[in-house]
Amino acid sequence: MTTTDTTRTSLTWVGTFVDQRVREIQEGYRQDRPDAVAALARLRRGAGRTIEEAPDLWGLALDDRFYENAPRIGEEEMSRAENAAHIALTLYAVHQQSRRDDRMHQRGRGLGEAVRRLMPPGEIEEPLRRRFVQAGSATTVHVLAYRLREIVTLLRRDAIPLDYGLLADQIHQFRTPEGAKKVRAAWGRGFHAYRPKATQNPAPGTGTSTDTTDKDHS
Repeated sequence: MTTTDTTRTSLTWVGTFVDQRVREIQEGYRQDRPDAVAALARLRRGAGRTIEEAPDLWGLALDDRFYENAPRIGEEEMSRAENAAHIALTLYAVHQQSRRDDRMHQRGRGLGEAVRRLMPPGEIEEPLRRRFVQAGSATTVHVLAYRLREIVTLLRRDAIPLDYGLLADQIHQFRTPEGAKKVRAAWGRGFHAYRPKATQNPAPGTGTSTDTTDKDHS
């Protein structure tokens, strides 16, 4: 079945912030507001780097709301949360590039479903499947960010949306062995559960069918 807004996964404070921040940028970009266009371009340059490696994005990717809503956690855990939000935001910037008429961030669109939508209905595209597996098998946040960027580039090509609040939470969760196991399970479940919309019956007298494969990305 197709994931919809009615099956949304609740977000933690990290994912909630990313969801809000991305929505602001996304709507501003679609309205061609100069500040949003500039923010998207700057964030895109940080894709594939950790927040420590991108000081030029300090204050742009994360703002006061991120820290105001954070629970009481140690410095190491805060660094993990910062990087999860930073990676998700910069990946979104790559995804939205040149897609002014589309919303590339949509709630309820998991990574597994998105990857499956890249493949022809009823077929498994092996090179893409391997990329997906490599992302799930990442052992460091650097490798995970790199693998996810490869996938996001393909999603942008086909205008397939992704839930960046959920992705931020999953990147954050991925930092522990048990968390990574749960994320892999969720990605695999989404991949295998996705089904495109069934093809409608042929119109009377036409002898042809109308392809209604789920391509509505708005």
